[in-house]
Amino acid sequence: MKKLESSLKNMLLVLTGVTAVSVALLAYVNELTKGPIAEANAKTLNEALKKVLPEFTNNPVAESDTIFSEKDGKKNVDFIVYPAKNGEELVGTAVEAKSMGFGGELKVLVGFNAEGKIYNYSLLAHAETPGLGSKADKWFGAYDPAKGEQAVSHEESKKSILGMNPGETPLTVSKDGGAVDAITASTITSRAFLNAVNAAYQAYKAEGGEVNGVSGASQKATGADAATGATIKVELTDSVSAK
Repeated sequence: MKKLESSLKNMLLVLTGVTAVSVALLAYVNELTKGPIAEANAKTLNEALKKVLPEFTNNPVAESDTIFSEKDGKKNVDFIVYPAKNGEELVGTAVEAKSMGFGGELKVLVGFNAEGKIYNYSLLAHAETPGLGSKADKWFGAYDPAKGEQAVSHEESKKSILGMNPGETPLTVSKDGGAVDAITASTITSRAFLNAVNAAYQAYKAEGGEVNGVSGASQKATGADAATGATIKVELTDSVSAK
């Protein structure tokens, strides 16, 4: 009987040792890959910004603002706003927004020109069904100038949101009485995508199209407080740009 207890004890000791070594190795690998992953993410973001905004000369990531909500002591990032400038002139603003799609969270980067019209967009992350909801990455008019692709405005295609101003009319799918054609067999994804775009415009408007629009963001926060009880604040983002 004692021998059995001793064997079990030894097994537990070995298991504990293996677990400790595994945890240490995982922590070491995580530390090694953290920097490269951050740099890769920053590079991807910068490429997306070049895609969704008019030509700019500043560093939108370094000058970005974060709009976050705070409820029950917890802080959640709702939007990240990136100003694009050519010299001292503000030529556009990109807003990172999110919404819940059919398969999970959908994150989109929407670029607006100086007049508030949608210039282009990039679907940063999603968990939508391949071949259906995943088509949101191109369906609504996204194009890549670096690949020689040309913009197709809403006037040319009812699928496209390019050239539209959500401030004049919030974007909704035609099935709901709106002007935008939904992705075939993916109405839920289409609604979620357009919700994210509309929300991005509200963040753009709250910033006043400028990175120093804190007073505008405060006005937006008042409405959010009444609806959700959350406090919305704006803070400067200390971001790392890719080289």
